[in-house]
This record gives sequence, C-alpha cells and structure tokens, in this order.
Amino acid sequence: MGKHTKAENIRRDKKKSPKNKHTKVFPIFMMIVILLSAIVAGYFAPKIKQKIDALGGGKQGILAMMLGHNEETLKNLDEVYFLIIGESGVDDYKLADTMMICSYDPKTQEASLLSIPRDTFVGNNKNAARGDQKINSRYRSGEKMDVLLSDLKKITGLDIKYYVRVDTEALRKLVDLIGGVEFDVPINMKYDDPTQKLHINLKAGKQVLDGKKAEQLLRFRHNNNGTTYPASYGMEDIGRMKTQREFITAVIEKTMKAENLKKIEEVINIGYDYVKTNIVLDEVIDYLPYAVNFNVNNLKTGMLPGDSEKCNGVWIYIHDKKKTKTMIEDLFTGTPEQSSDNSGATTNNK
Repeated sequence: MGKHTKAENIRRDKKKSPKNKHTKVFPIFMMIVILLSAIVAGYFAPKIKQKIDALGGGKQGILAMMLGHNEETLKNLDEVYFLIIGESGVDDYKLADTMMICSYDPKTQEASLLSIPRDTFVGNNKNAARGDQKINSRYRSGEKMDVLLSDLKKITGLDIKYYVRVDTEALRKLVDLIGGVEFDVPINMKYDDPTQKLHINLKAGKQVLDGKKAEQLLRFRHNNNGTTYPASYGMEDIGRMKTQREFITAVIEKTMKAENLKKIEEVINIGYDYVKTNIVLDEVIDYLPYAVNFNVNNLKTGMLPGDSEKCNGVWIYIHDKKKTKTMIEDLFTGTPEQSSDNSGATTNNK
C-alpha cells in the first residue's frame, strides 16, 4: 500500500477497557473544530496556513497536517485493492452475505465495487461440481483467506492481497451513528428464518432506514411465499447484490456529509471493534484526509458477469471469462464503462 506516515496519535489498544479507549485519545473532531475556528478567526500563522494549503486545503489539508503528512505523502499512497466480506451468523458458523472486490485511488479519487455471486464456481470441472466448490461454501468451510484470495485472482486476474471482514453489527452501528440512510426499498420484503434469528419486514418505497432495517434490506433474497425481486431488477442473489451496491453507495455519501465528519473517531472505533482485516489500520488512516473528499459520483459498480447453471445436480454460477476481462478493465483500469444491465455490466454514478 506504499510508504505511509504512521498515525500513532489515533492508535487504539484493544486490550484497554472501552472507557480508557475513549478517554485517552483526544477526539479528532475537537481538533478539527479548533483548527477551523482559528482559520475563520484569522489567527493562523501564515506558515501553518501555507502548509494546510500545500496539503490540499480545507478538511483534507487540516486532517493531513494533524496526521503528520507532507507533500510527498499522497504521492506514495498507492491505489488499494481489497475484498470486503459481510459476515452474519454466530462465531463458529459465519456466512458471507456480501462479497465485493473494491478499489480506491486517492490520487484520482476513483473507486470501484465488483459484486461476487455467492454461488460462483471455484472448482476445475463443472460437470463434477460439488456444493463445497461454491465460493461462499469455500469461505464457510474455514479455508484460509489466502486461498479465497487466490481463487478470486484466478477469476478476475487481480492481485488482491487485502481483505476486510465486516460483522453485520458494524453495519447496524455505522448506519445508526450517521443518523440513518434514506433509501428507496425496491419491493415489499417479508421473510423469517428463526434458525438465524432473521426477521425481515420492510415496505417498498423511499424511507430512512436505521441499522436494524438496513441489515434486513441487505440480507433479503426472497419472501416467505417464494416471491423475489422482479426479473427486470435481478432475481434472488442478483437483485440482492444490486441492492447492496446501491445501499453501500448511499452509506458512503451520507458518511461523507459535513455533519458526520465530526464522528470520524467513532467510525474508526467501530472498525476496530467489528472489522477483521490483514490491513494495518494505522496505514488505512493515512488515506483518511483524501477519502473525506471522495465524491460518490466517482464510484463505479458492477457484478461478475456469468450465468447460473445446474451441473451435477448442483446450482452454480459460472463466470463468463471474456465478459469478466472486459468488466475488470471497465472497473479497475479506466477503460470506458459499458451500459448497465442485470447481467453484470458496469454502472457509473457520474
């Protein structure tokens, strides 16, 4: 991820009690308020003002200065690729409800999300397909994360080294922290699964979803009576992945609003408590000054192209190698994107 300035002043010691974790670190937003007040009042020394401007000015410049960045820091921040896995279930039986390959380039302020269907086939011979050769089953079976990343490299050609495993509790807490997220629920959703303690009950239409309802939205596949998303939207998992991408876009947009920037420290704390990753979090923080300027209109999204097939008595998702190559170019290498459809073509919010 390049050479980074270590943000030691924001390091969290998870062994400390929650009380100490919050009292021993000076809140970031207080520093922002003080610095902004000083700017408005005209009290900044010319050299400090000049340094902030050199680091990009505004929120970016202030945060970069507080984290000890210099004019070379951004140049040394590489575009980062990582796999996001949204987990649900109990500790010894975690399911991957969401699997997305993501990228973010702080220099160009571009980002991409590629949904991976949970039934994606990772075996060598589809005619001998088994249920444990679906990518979601591979994850559930306890394979090491490097094996999962290797599978995705074979499918996409991307050298993905990092992963982020997010518990659904993190989603609930983040959505509640930012005051809920307005979203247009595409259909009525009614589903109950007592074994997972999952109960979904949402009405179609635009509404503000809190954390609990957001989890219901993202986990929905079909109703109790078997009905699901319409074919024009994308049925079952295809529809769910489309909803997930659109909702994540809405969450990013809401999180980046000015009124939520003062909650940055609390967002970081949620990450420490509910996120498992092989990325050094102190290095992720170095991306923060530039991420606050991210425009959701620069986010490109898509789904791994392919089709569902029943092979050897097992329903699996076979990715289309030619279309996948084009998709990867569209999302991650800057080639002009294709028009959107439900077969996995990319969309750009510009």
